Amino acid sequence: MSKQPSQRAYLSSYEFIRDKILNGEYPRGTKLVEERLAEELGVSRTPIRESIRKLEQEGLIRQKRVVNPTATDLSNIFQVRILLEGYSARCAAAFMDEATVDKLQASITAARLGPDEETMRANEEFHNLIIQSSKNPQMIDIIDRMQSIIYLFRKTVVIYKRPFLLDEHQEIHDAIRAHDGDLAERLMQDHLRADLEFSLHLLKQ
Repeated sequence: MSKQPSQRAYLSSYEFIRDKILNGEYPRGTKLVEERLAEELGVSRTPIRESIRKLEQEGLIRQKRVVNPTATDLSNIFQVRILLEGYSARCAAAFMDEATVDKLQASITAARLGPDEETMRANEEFHNLIIQSSKNPQMIDIIDRMQSIIYLFRKTVVIYKRPFLLDEHQEIHDAIRAHDGDLAERLMQDHLRADLEFSLHLLKQ
């Protein structure tokens, strides 16, 4: 069954605005004007309004402006990630099968060899493989709803070359392959704390 026109308009509007934010064409603090966006996309204001509402739920927009995260915002988001992704790494050490562990290693190799775009993709795959290993749909859904705002932070640590980023991925992988849940959880938590500290340092500049 094909999508209804209104649903297609909503999806295309949502993807258009989201992608403009994620690729930096709408910088932080940019005010989004419904009328202007509707005219640009050739749609009514309704799908634009729905798209903005969803992007607000995802954390990319606040009061119709592209989010400009504060230090508190960063800390709050990373606290959730540290808890959930740390636990997911513990689960991965217990439950991840050998083929998926190999995919984890392949993502690290791809990130080391590729340009920034490939490193971004491989970084996302690394974390997603571990999150899926939690086998907890509620936890996976929480992280999934944060993916857009997480993307912005992931982009920051890749573009600005956070030191030891991929070395830490390798250590997490090794702990998972060794079925050491305590170590995998601690390494993931330390890894995300380092991401937070790096992002906070850039925010202050």
